[in-house]
Amino acid sequence: MMLMKNTVADQKGRLKSILGGSAGNMVEWYDWYVYSAFTLYFAPIFFPKGDQTAQLLNAAAVFAVGFLMRPIGAWIMGIYADRKGRKAGLTLSVTLMCTGSLMIAVTPGYERIGVFAPIVLVLARLLQGISVGGEYGASATYLSEMAGRSRRGFFSSFQYVTLISGQLIALAVLLILQLFLSEQQIETWGWRIPFFIGGILAVLVFYLRRGLAETESYKNAQGTQAEGTKAPRSSGLALFTKYPREAFTVIALTAGGTLAFYAYTTYLQKFLVNTSGFSREAASQITAAALFVFMLLQPAAGALSDRIGRKPLMVGFGILGVLFTYLIFSTLAGTKDPYMAFALSLAALVIVTGYTSINAVVKAEMFPAHIRALGVALPYAIANTVFGGTAEYVALWFKQAGIEYGFFWYVTAMIAVSLVVYLRMRDTRQHSLIHED
Repeated sequence: MMLMKNTVADQKGRLKSILGGSAGNMVEWYDWYVYSAFTLYFAPIFFPKGDQTAQLLNAAAVFAVGFLMRPIGAWIMGIYADRKGRKAGLTLSVTLMCTGSLMIAVTPGYERIGVFAPIVLVLARLLQGISVGGEYGASATYLSEMAGRSRRGFFSSFQYVTLISGQLIALAVLLILQLFLSEQQIETWGWRIPFFIGGILAVLVFYLRRGLAETESYKNAQGTQAEGTKAPRSSGLALFTKYPREAFTVIALTAGGTLAFYAYTTYLQKFLVNTSGFSREAASQITAAALFVFMLLQPAAGALSDRIGRKPLMVGFGILGVLFTYLIFSTLAGTKDPYMAFALSLAALVIVTGYTSINAVVKAEMFPAHIRALGVALPYAIANTVFGGTAEYVALWFKQAGIEYGFFWYVTAMIAVSLVVYLRMRDTRQHSLIHED
């Protein structure tokens, strides 16, 4: 009877920690995506007057610059989370994100302080890049380690549930502001509201994360080191010298998935406005509806991976992505029907689900506990910087050059590269190093 009570208490404690970690992840990604959701409104505030595509290019370049700091954040905070604990890493990341959001919220525009406006914007995004770079590794590791063996895919999928919900909340704030404020009011001052909201939510999450429980995997790794065993410490050198195959596998499997994800999420809203010709309001509504269904699919796909393995889902994403990416984008470019645009957007996101729902647990299962947060974070951040962070900029560059279809083929080619990796790698569900912790 006592054993049963302890088991129930452990399960409740585990669920509480997973929900707590997920809520923090949601706020982190809300802050990150608010920038993308409101780019159409604040780009003229921070950059000199010009045509819309030029201003979007400048704003997208700053978005990409934020990604340049993600490998640095992943390196510093991945080591921090491996050495000081997953909980400590999660708390620090949300502190940095809060600071960046408030900086953007209070910075005057280009007309008032000139070149200092985009400079402060860049500095804020660099700070947020460090935060998100560390957040992914810490949260992916935390959720994977907290989940039970038989439901690890299901629970770890909540990282993308909260990631997407953060983006949805950002879009919901946009839709609400569009409903109650005029376009001129949003462009003048309304765009600052979501950044203030993000800063306040981050403060609340800071206190929430301070009360999280630490994972047993981290405790066991620290216990092994305390007993005098010469277990290697987490470091960038150790990662690429001791686990080079795993590190480069993470980079390669991430490349196509992260590019497709950002192409169909952060860039899609602008594509619907700038190419398809929808209004900003209609584009926001289409994107929000597709993302909501996409979010609901993540746990179902994660649970499926617990039954059939991780590899079939990733291979499915690779094959369908190669076959249908160009067709979906080219059809979206010519459609004027919002329902068709929604169906095509959702079809793309359903395909990407094969990657998003399980990529976190796949990476976590490839590394031992003492270097897991860094192993998940740093290679992912490198791939995300090169392919995910530049997705908008590359797409807009192709458009400005008059060869927008080149971006469709670029996404297809990178998915094909990742597909080769999916076909060659072992199924991590069957060969999980988390089982050995």
